[in-house]
Amino acid sequence: MTARRDVRLGGRWTRGQRAKNAALYAAIRVALAIATRLPPAVARALGRGAGALAHLVLPGPRRIARANVARALPALEPAARRDIVRRAYRELGGHLGDAVASLGPGRDVALLPFPERDRRTLDDARAEGRGVLFVSAHLGPWERVAATLVAAGVPLTTVARESYDPRLTSLYDRLRGARGVRSIYRGDPHAPVRLVRTLRRGEVLGVPMDLKSRVPSVIADFLGAPAPTPVGPARIALRTRAAVVVGTVAPGPSGLVLAVRRIPTSDVASDDVATLTARLNREISARILALPHAWVWMHERW
Repeated sequence: MTARRDVRLGGRWTRGQRAKNAALYAAIRVALAIATRLPPAVARALGRGAGALAHLVLPGPRRIARANVARALPALEPAARRDIVRRAYRELGGHLGDAVASLGPGRDVALLPFPERDRRTLDDARAEGRGVLFVSAHLGPWERVAATLVAAGVPLTTVARESYDPRLTSLYDRLRGARGVRSIYRGDPHAPVRLVRTLRRGEVLGVPMDLKSRVPSVIADFLGAPAPTPVGPARIALRTRAAVVVGTVAPGPSGLVLAVRRIPTSDVASDDVATLTARLNREISARILALPHAWVWMHERW
């Protein structure tokens, strides 16, 4: 979509786009009305089935995913790389089913185990009083990461990008807001001030930075290959001297857990965003390689 027709950039849809987006929104609302009344296990199974179907019928994204896995995991046999891609589609579909099911009346989102050591890491960072930049990734059930933090008493605000359709943004708000997660949208003209104020209040600012985005970026190694990486998280952290952690799902003794690790910044100059961005990418890459079937390989990252 060109900037001229991207409503996030002040553009306007054509008549055909308005009709297509209206039909898509109506279909999504109908699907949500049905899915939120299904038992969670059924919604998850349907989501996994939808993911498997998308893998089968969408050759373009499938091709991108396979190329990305080959770049990041060149030592694997082709069959093993294809299996990672197939599993990724099913897993992402299942997590979507879980998220939709949680919107049903009286439903609670399933929280992640939050080990005491990781909770203490975050608590210690918060205790320094300069706020915490919580860097995360679209890995596994990432919406449950935010819900788990809020349930643990963490004052969390996340940075997000508006949907191409403002009506879908309201659905995102419903999903996150129902769990007590606040959001700051990048298109908000007051977003920079709100980000800094969140940290100055000593709160936690959640920022995903594993995907390519139309924001100021630097080139840094990501999963073993140079990739444009958003520079905003490092810039905010270094200017405010906020503590920096990376938090995502990770393998635990009996399933996924919420794992938090502090990223050192005391030796980084206030303007050396490249060094901090590289450190963040290394940690995020390690998390993805530990759960390769749970990341969004179909994204054009490189």
